[in-house]
This record gives sequence, C-alpha cells and structure tokens, in this order.
Amino acid sequence: MSAHSVIKKILITAGTHGNEMSGIEYVKNVQTNEKLLAQLVGQTSNIDIEFALVNTLAIERRARYVEEDLNRQFSQEKLSVLTGDNVEHQLAIEFNLAFGPKYEPTRDLVIDIHNTTSNMGPTLIILQSDEFHQKMAQYVKTNMPEATILIEDHIAYRQHPYLCTIGRTGIMIEVGPQPQGVLRPAAYLQTEEMTKLIITFCDLWNKKALGNLEVVDAFRLTEEVYFPLCPAGNKLAMIHPNLQNNDFTVLNKGAPTFLTFEGETLGWEGEDEVFPHFIGESAYYHLNIAFALSRKTLI
Repeated sequence: MSAHSVIKKILITAGTHGNEMSGIEYVKNVQTNEKLLAQLVGQTSNIDIEFALVNTLAIERRARYVEEDLNRQFSQEKLSVLTGDNVEHQLAIEFNLAFGPKYEPTRDLVIDIHNTTSNMGPTLIILQSDEFHQKMAQYVKTNMPEATILIEDHIAYRQHPYLCTIGRTGIMIEVGPQPQGVLRPAAYLQTEEMTKLIITFCDLWNKKALGNLEVVDAFRLTEEVYFPLCPAGNKLAMIHPNLQNNDFTVLNKGAPTFLTFEGETLGWEGEDEVFPHFIGESAYYHLNIAFALSRKTLI
C-alpha cells in the first residue's frame, strides 16, 4: 500500500472459523453495545467501521467449518465461479460480492480475528511488508510489548486464499492459547486490545501523526513441518514435551522435536535458529501438520 493511501473503510470480521470464540464474542459485543463501540471507534470519526460475523452456520454449530475451511476459499480461482462446490465455497463467493470484490476492493482494510490452540499469545499476522504494514507492526508492538508480529509475505498478497484479502489490504489477529469452542478471558482481552491499537494506528496514519517509531522484532514464515508417518499414513510420534507450548522459541539442530509412541526422542534435523509456531495446532492435526517455522527478522 502506498504511503499516501488513506484508510477510509475498515471491515472487522470474526467467525471465519465458527469455534474461535474471542473474535466472535468481541464482534457480537461491539455490534450491540454502544459503550464498547465508542471505546473502539474513539476519535476516528473519519473512518467507517463495519462488522461481520462470517460463517454463521459454523458459529451455530461451534465448528471450525461445515464442509471446508472458509479461510482457504478466497483465491482468484475459487472466486471466479458463480456457484460454489460446498457451503464455505458458496459463502466465500457471496461474501466477496457483498464486501469485496477482491480484485476491485471497496474496503481499505479487513481485520479478520482468529484464535489458535497453540501458545502463540497475541499475534498480528501481516501479509505485506510495505511502509503501512511496517509502521502498523511497530505501533502495535511498541504499545503491546507482549504481541508477536508474524509476516507471511512468501507469496504476493492477492495470491493468498484468506478472507482478509478481499480488502485493499488485509491482516489477521491470531490469539492463543484458547481451546476451540470456549472463551478464555486473557485471549478475549488481548483480542480487544490489539483491535483497538490497529484502529488507533489507522487514525494516526491518516493524520500523518505517528511520529518516529522504532524498528521491532518480527518473524517471517518459511515452511510447515509435518509429523513423521508410517507407510500406512499413521503418525509415528507426537510433539516432544520440550517443544510443546514453546511457540516462537528458537529451535536448533538436535533439539528434541518429536517423541515417538515407543518413547524415542527425535531431534531437529533442519537448520539452526528457526522459530516454530502453531505448535500442535488442533485444526491442523488432521492434516498432519506439526508446526510452522519462521525466521527472526526486524521490521
């Protein structure tokens, strides 16, 4: 996004996954409570903020999705047809028409709120590393030191299949640990705080009133790591106890990574100084994804 671009319209979404309760409860509350809405909007009178609870059927069922992950339905290919292959694909087409379209966006920023079962704390996921996103990361991290910045710019912004990419720019708030289908106060409060900071940042960005911001630590996604499998496709091991819950902690060669069901420790065989995250994420377990990897960087 260019340095002179102004944020006029923001869409805040939750319930892209119907069992991630922090965003769902927060958006419900802001939509129905004038005091909470005023706390969020603050002095941002020149920004139009909309809210949407996305996958309402999945929310009713307290399920991640009904047939297929909605947050993987917003690719150009999937949005280019008139009728979807399943519930979520059809919903993506309709949502894109209502709030997009992705390739001629009508919303300047989409903030999509998520939860993870992994011990990632409050994480801001940005899909671009231009000046706007750099300064957003710096502002959020400076004002919320416990926040983590995760950069997923390994592919071009429009190539991501995420819901938030229907906006001119889009980001995700990812807060954990929180079990699926329940609400934990720490995760809710961190969701609320990060959302408010992003809105305040956009107001200051528009007014060119950010001042000098310091460079901050961040992590850049590199790849996903899979569980070791037997020829029949069954898992041979689980996350090692030394690694479990240590998201964004350095992993070096030889460090305990997996523990086989026979009790053997499997050490890390990859490169040094990598940082796992989404460790043991329950939504990825059936895909045999053990965790994702990132490299530490500055932004």
